[in-house]
Amino acid sequence: MRRHKGESSRRRRLGIIVAAVALVGVGGWFAGSRMQSPADAAAAHRPPKAGPVTVAVERRSLTASVVAQGSVEFASPQSLSLAGPVGSPDAGSGGPGTDDGVVQRVTKMPIAGSEVTEGDVLMQVSGRPVLVLRGSVPMYRTLGPGTSGDDVKQLQRALKRLGFSFGTVTGSYGQQDAAAVSRWYKSKGFRAEEPGIADKQQLGTLEAAVTTAQQAVLAATDPGGDDTGGESGKLQRRAAQQQLDAANAALSAFQAGYGTKVPAGELIFLPDLPARLDKVSVKLGDTPSGPVGTVTSSRVVVQAVVPGNDAKLLHKGMKAQVETPDGKTVDGELVALGDDVPKSDAGAGTDSAGTSGGGSGDASAPVPVQISIPSGELVKNADESAKVTIKVGASDGEVLTVPIAALHTSADGQARVQVRRGGGVVDVPVKAGLSAEGQVEVTPTGDALKAGDQVVVGQ
Repeated sequence: MRRHKGESSRRRRLGIIVAAVALVGVGGWFAGSRMQSPADAAAAHRPPKAGPVTVAVERRSLTASVVAQGSVEFASPQSLSLAGPVGSPDAGSGGPGTDDGVVQRVTKMPIAGSEVTEGDVLMQVSGRPVLVLRGSVPMYRTLGPGTSGDDVKQLQRALKRLGFSFGTVTGSYGQQDAAAVSRWYKSKGFRAEEPGIADKQQLGTLEAAVTTAQQAVLAATDPGGDDTGGESGKLQRRAAQQQLDAANAALSAFQAGYGTKVPAGELIFLPDLPARLDKVSVKLGDTPSGPVGTVTSSRVVVQAVVPGNDAKLLHKGMKAQVETPDGKTVDGELVALGDDVPKSDAGAGTDSAGTSGGGSGDASAPVPVQISIPSGELVKNADESAKVTIKVGASDGEVLTVPIAALHTSADGQARVQVRRGGGVVDVPVKAGLSAEGQVEVTPTGDALKAGDQVVVGQ
């Protein structure tokens, strides 16, 4: 019995020793598997070898557009200036540089934002009116008896439209026109510019010269009324007659221009009326020697600028979409491009960004554009901006597209894309088409490229 118990005790001690040795062995193996040399540690932390960056080929529709930021403005801005002094110097209403030395002053200002219609009084200078009529030829001289030309025709047509003349449009200013001008001025509460003191004095002098010449002719005639006064008498009568003819010619020439006139500074012709007085450049007491204001149409437009390369894609008549900051969207039309865009005191939109899908980095000079908006569709608010989108092309339904960065041109001029296949990349020749939104349409030969393929866009 004692022997059996001793063997059991020895066996237990042996088992414990074996287990301890095994445990030590496992611990050593575990420690050994977790311990690394510095070189092994550095190698384990190196980034994996770089591979190409790829993007999947897509099948989608493309729409190419030119986008710009512009400003909402009134159309057809035109600066207003007086073509000369109002009134006439001898009538006491002189102006800068006139003989009487009286400087003209603004005595009633134009009203910004008001509507100007044909026949209206725009403002007053030295108590005289500055009136507005429709016409394309600018005022550049005083109109009165003896003058003729296209500006006179404009005046005659306007007087007929206003109901102050029923005569024929001849282009020559006559006494009938003078009477119509007088009636027009009177309807506005003013007196038309009639002959002044100097003109009346000149008329009197010329009439007196005719009378004197007539008397000289009578005095040189023999009492008997015959020509028997000898050679001396004949010469005297001939000289007297020549003097009378010259006096009559001078009187007739002066009378041709004598009568009611429209001074150069009292009339402004505008091609389109009614117009809106957008800005006023003078104040009470100023001398109107420069622009007095700016008129515009009541029609609203959007002025913007686009990069030069984008402008090559545009032409008049293209449809445009205009979006205001409040989210309102209206349709418009491209009506002017480049030098055809009227200059505005406010200027066109200064911040613009154009995208035609042809890439970025365009450094060409910006080109102004003007978008016309249907009447009443868009109201101009102070300093309002608008986003302009002009569609310049679209794909024929859904097409294969790749990022523009994936497209490259080989030495032979062939457009290609690199497609990842297996463990490498292969060049696939393609035909490039419409580009927009950073994507370009590609047409491969056969089935060399399909949606879902991975094309290389970088390394």
